[in-house]
Amino acid sequence: MGSLEAERTTVGWAARDPSGILSPYTFTLRNTGPDDVYIKVHYCGVCHTDVHQVKNDLGMSNYPMVPGHEVVGEVLEVGSDVTRFTVGEIVGAGLLVGCCKKCTACQSDIEQYCKKKIWNYNDVYVDGKPTQGGFAETIIVEQKFVVKIPEGIAPEQVAPLLCAAVTVYSPLSHFGLKESGLRGGILGLGGVGHMGVIIAKAMGHHVTVISSSDRKKEEAIEDLGADAYLVSSDTTSMQEAADSLDYIIDTVPVGHPLEPYLSLLKLDGKLILMGVINTPLQFITPMVMLGRRSITGSFIGSIKETEEMLEFWKEKGLTSMIEIVNMDYINKAFERLEKNDVRYRFVVDVKGSKLIDQ
Repeated sequence: MGSLEAERTTVGWAARDPSGILSPYTFTLRNTGPDDVYIKVHYCGVCHTDVHQVKNDLGMSNYPMVPGHEVVGEVLEVGSDVTRFTVGEIVGAGLLVGCCKKCTACQSDIEQYCKKKIWNYNDVYVDGKPTQGGFAETIIVEQKFVVKIPEGIAPEQVAPLLCAAVTVYSPLSHFGLKESGLRGGILGLGGVGHMGVIIAKAMGHHVTVISSSDRKKEEAIEDLGADAYLVSSDTTSMQEAADSLDYIIDTVPVGHPLEPYLSLLKLDGKLILMGVINTPLQFITPMVMLGRRSITGSFIGSIKETEEMLEFWKEKGLTSMIEIVNMDYINKAFERLEKNDVRYRFVVDVKGSKLIDQ
């Protein structure tokens, strides 16, 4: 179809200040062009990062802010240069909507590390307009940042895969940790953590969930299929598990000591940080030096990795554990998320929600 240059308005739910309370908000979508895809949002996952952003936990929030970066929807219209997508197709869009396309990261198809990447909300697009996220009726995304969804995966299941699942898949792939038989640890059993268990088990790993209490032990083992469960405050069990893991995926989004977990790693083991934390983390260097261990980080995944992960998900016949809510429940969902009271990912049924009083 032709260029989508007409101005469009839509309605979403936005935070107006650091209270983080969301309410209906009508706004103008950014200028569009020949490479853009106009999408009607069906579902949008709820990530802990959304809470950080609406409450200005990182000190860089701009309001009004429409959050939501795990978007699944239907293509309503495409620009004249769009070749990958057609009207009526169900597609996904994640955290990024722009990059420079010239730097080493972009040229290497890992655009999530581009220094000039553009977030899908709480950022400014190339036309100078603020970006807004997926807690809205419609969005506009450049085709480069839209992903194809394999047939056979329920759209509500796809939403949390676009951030939580690829966040786990990307470092396992990059660091050569996809081979079967490895022993992995998942620290924290929230949205990302539960994806870690599912994906690592599907890769044939022996998976140990590490948590601060035994509250989720039955769920981890019975529901998600973890092989073992460690309570970090149980000194005896932690000592018995020393030097046993090839890697640990650390999903905890608040400050915590690293030493207890570094001791669990084998020689050359990796502690992979994924939680967004705004306070310094500490460790003593011998814990790293004496096992040639690595502390590293990883950030979501590329479009290429996202589509690879979706194919892996379909091939293995995997399912995630989600709780579907309507938009008018979103403030309560945020409250529960902060209390870790969700098993394990909220997904907003945007299409089925009444976004604004008529």
